[in-house]
Amino acid sequence: MRMPWSRTFLHSLTFKLFACFFLIIVPLVSILVISNHYSVQVVRNQVAQSNQNLLSLYMGQIDRNLEDVDNYLFDLSERNTDMTTMNFPESDDDNNYLLARLRLFDTLNSALSYNDVVDLLFVYSKPNHDLIMAQDFGESYEEREQVRTEVIRMLEEQADEVDYAQWNIWQGNGTYYLFHLVKTGNAYAGAWFNIQRLMLPLKYIDLGNDGTALFATNELVPMSNASWLEKEGIKLALNPNTYSISGNADSYLMMGEASSRGDFFLVALVPDSAILEKLPNLQRLFWAISAAAAVFLLFFLFVMRRVFLLPVKRMIKAMRKLRDGNLDIRIPQVRTSLEFELMNDTFNRMIGEIRDLKIHVYEEQLSHQRAELKHLQLQIKPHFFLNSLNIVYNLATVQDYKLIQEMTKCLVAYFRFMFKSNSYFVPLHEELKHTANYLRIQELRFPGVLSYRVEAPDSLTEAGIPPLSIQTLVENAIQHAVNMDRPIEITVRVQTSEGTIVPSYDVHIEDTGEGFPEHVLQELQQQRWDGENGEHVGIWNVDRRLKLLYKGKAGLAFANIPGKGAGIRLTIPVHPPEQGES
Repeated sequence: MRMPWSRTFLHSLTFKLFACFFLIIVPLVSILVISNHYSVQVVRNQVAQSNQNLLSLYMGQIDRNLEDVDNYLFDLSERNTDMTTMNFPESDDDNNYLLARLRLFDTLNSALSYNDVVDLLFVYSKPNHDLIMAQDFGESYEEREQVRTEVIRMLEEQADEVDYAQWNIWQGNGTYYLFHLVKTGNAYAGAWFNIQRLMLPLKYIDLGNDGTALFATNELVPMSNASWLEKEGIKLALNPNTYSISGNADSYLMMGEASSRGDFFLVALVPDSAILEKLPNLQRLFWAISAAAAVFLLFFLFVMRRVFLLPVKRMIKAMRKLRDGNLDIRIPQVRTSLEFELMNDTFNRMIGEIRDLKIHVYEEQLSHQRAELKHLQLQIKPHFFLNSLNIVYNLATVQDYKLIQEMTKCLVAYFRFMFKSNSYFVPLHEELKHTANYLRIQELRFPGVLSYRVEAPDSLTEAGIPPLSIQTLVENAIQHAVNMDRPIEITVRVQTSEGTIVPSYDVHIEDTGEGFPEHVLQELQQQRWDGENGEHVGIWNVDRRLKLLYKGKAGLAFANIPGKGAGIRLTIPVHPPEQGES
């Protein structure tokens, strides 16, 4: 039984050779990949830590500036008496309110001149809905009025809801602003600036050609560069302990720092390509080794196939043909390694010697078979000769001369056939005629007890059969079935076989006796006969000749036929083999 292809491949030399190669190369490449990954992670951590420290530095500076503004606002609210006037309606003392308003405006302008962080400082009187504002930006009256409108809207909507302890975020007209309010009764002192003002110092941070820094709300909503983030597929998500990776194909490192003075974050985005630029030599080495490994693999495959696998494949192919019995196969002499050339030459010489030896052994075996077949044929002749003399003696005793004449005529025909049967095969019709003649002799011997029938189709009469095969089996049937207590009929019937590999015919020899005894039938079916000791010598003789002549393509079968008696089936190929055919 052939092994499955998968199992054959797993046990092949090719698989084992390449498996050993990969067991060596794969761990080495894996170590290289892991080392490269580890190096990249180390550099990422170092870059992230460096940028995180830089963000902390910048955010600390921003928070200190915001704290200075906070101190100023608290000082203004607590120490400036004009703030008290802002808590009351202007109608109570319009002159005093106007003077207080002018003094506050001058105070705010003076403070704004030495504070370069905020865009404007303001005081708002809620009872009077009056905004006193000193601003340091806007080139036109429209810009200044737009900012003024945003500040008033912020005060009207959120003045009573904001966290007075920190800086808050206001979004207006697509722009984000930071503001801080200090409440004193019904009056507010506040500072306000555009978030873009804080971005200016961040331009000096080295974040790579494509890197950037931005501010985000506490919900991590970007307050600038929103369209760029969407284009790059970056989602803001900060890791408090280390960095985060985001963007298309995870191409950006993200670090963030929260403000201690407001509800916002400073976020830095560094492109991964800028980080890998820190490892140019290691990257080049990694790709060089990877490319070298790929080239070496292809070269290894080419060399091993040409130098090792092809010669082995040629040898295996020759061995398979030799296993199938082809002794003419030779391994072609091609230029290869010295060891394989020696193996191929030795193999070819060995096959030649085996072929010559097999021919010699076969000729010896054939000569032995011929001698043994001659001996088996001669073994039959004296067996029946003695029985024939005994029959003539018995007829002479009863002085039945007519039967003696007929018996003598039958014996002459019988022995004429015996003495001319020196060939291995005779036509089936001659064997059947000889068998019928033998049955007539036995019928004369047992008058009124034995009768017979011989039937054969005309299409099989010229088929070959070993001489005395049918007659020997008929003789065996007479010996075991005929007795003087009851009549018996012996039938010899020939018909074409069914279900055989080669065209064959069956010779059925049946009698109407009591059949084979059970133990005898078992011996016959199991082919337990001993021709040398005289047990079933006739059957052993026929079986031995069939095996010598037909090499297992002919056979004998024994059975008891219900309602009849014993039955023997002799199966013979229609075309006998040529003598000398193996």
